[in-house]
Amino acid sequence: MELGLIGLGRMGANMTERLLKGGHRVVVHDIDSKAIDRAVTNGAAGAASIKDLVKELKTPRAVWLMVPSGEPVEKTLEALLPLLDKGDVIIDGGNSNYKDTIRRAARLAERSIEFVDAGTSGGIWGLTEGYCLMIGGAAAIVERVRPVFEALAPAKDRGWARVGPVGAGHFVKMIHNGIEYGLMQSYAEGFAVMDKKADFHLDLHQIAELWRHGSVVRSWLLDLTAEALGENPRLEGIQPYVADSGEGRWTIAEAIDQNVSAPVITLSLLERLRSRDQEAFGTKLLALMRNKFGGHAVKKQ
Repeated sequence: MELGLIGLGRMGANMTERLLKGGHRVVVHDIDSKAIDRAVTNGAAGAASIKDLVKELKTPRAVWLMVPSGEPVEKTLEALLPLLDKGDVIIDGGNSNYKDTIRRAARLAERSIEFVDAGTSGGIWGLTEGYCLMIGGAAAIVERVRPVFEALAPAKDRGWARVGPVGAGHFVKMIHNGIEYGLMQSYAEGFAVMDKKADFHLDLHQIAELWRHGSVVRSWLLDLTAEALGENPRLEGIQPYVADSGEGRWTIAEAIDQNVSAPVITLSLLERLRSRDQEAFGTKLLALMRNKFGGHAVKKQ
């Protein structure tokens, strides 16, 4: 089928290539003209503007957004809305907050424009491995653009699913990313404990490779961990600084709203925040408290 795709970052560019390999016609636009040129080299049709992209698509149109969450999505929708017709569908494949998705869908519905949210997982590996797609939207509309999901997923019959109405796709992806935080933290802590056991001279790359086969903790994340340890066993040149992109925070807020205990995900986010605290004011204050009430020594910088 035919699809417009706006946003040619790492994932958007790879998704375009995968769609082209699946035999689809893809019209692309990005604020970076060089990104458009690269996609055109791979077989896509380039559009210098959003207006040009819409003109290149036959009705009813399908336009996939692969832009950062928040204001970039709002601005892209503002540009698209006057150009689209009744029955056209917009698919948001980024990590938007599901509450924003529900609000946007209601606004588009006033213009009889359909909205689908596709939580997309797969990262830089999606081109070769396929993407896991968690889709929210009206069943009939999801069915209409089924060929796109089938081409992007690992296979036509797996790796993608409509999980509920509009908003459900981004909600499920939010929880997916919250779980990811906890898994990553658990692996990191376990390997850190083994790294400190110096008298055993443990080969962490060997252990990661060992656990990949037959162990109950095997996973694709462990596969990638083993690969990383094979490339850089002592993690030389890596700062202990871990960013977060928002989904973990949203997951924790939702858990609180629903009165659900989620301590592992919560602590994993707090550990990321701690990693970025260069001043560590609270830790310094703890040291001073121990000194005040017990006379314990304080290490000076």
